[in-house]
Amino acid sequence: MSALPPKRLRLIRLSVGIAAGDWDELRRQRRAAPEGEPDRAWREVVLQSHLFCGFPRVVEACEVLRSEGGIGEASAEETLPQGDRFEAGRELFERIYASKADAVRSVLKDYHPTLERWIEGHAYGRVLSRPGLDAATRELCAVATLAALAQDRQLASHARGAVHCGATPAEVEAAIRAVEDLIDADAMRRALRVLERFL
Repeated sequence: MSALPPKRLRLIRLSVGIAAGDWDELRRQRRAAPEGEPDRAWREVVLQSHLFCGFPRVVEACEVLRSEGGIGEASAEETLPQGDRFEAGRELFERIYASKADAVRSVLKDYHPTLERWIEGHAYGRVLSRPGLDAATRELCAVATLAALAQDRQLASHARGAVHCGATPAEVEAAIRAVEDLIDADAMRRALRVLERFL
């Protein structure tokens, strides 16, 4: 039995379905959504997905989900400008990367100074620190998505980040196993090896 509650499992599968371009999975998830869903948590997972798989996949996912009834109407609170959330992004970045935060920043800055600013300011400040979905669930969605995309280095970072945000190692593994049917067998083996090494 999964260590994750049903709603978290649905959000994780939604995230991986978007990243993998598995539109049948999105249709299944939308058709099976219980009363009260899709809700803001669904919308936040859809929005954050552009960080992992780009806007084209997110736009297509929105169209597929709309054909099945949509993801609910965004409240005014969801669409109001968030203002400068740089500090919230910095706090979340520090929480996820913990003692490695400065080293991660340094590597990103070495790649390109703008990349470092984009990741901390946009990914963490404008997207991942938004209200509407807790940090642990966001990280578990990221973990499963990164496993599906075979992004081992980022998977290791976000697996640890999920734990830093309150998920247990068992929940991190459960997030990956919950999408075993959606990802390549080699990617699954690699992901489980990453967990063994880094959790």
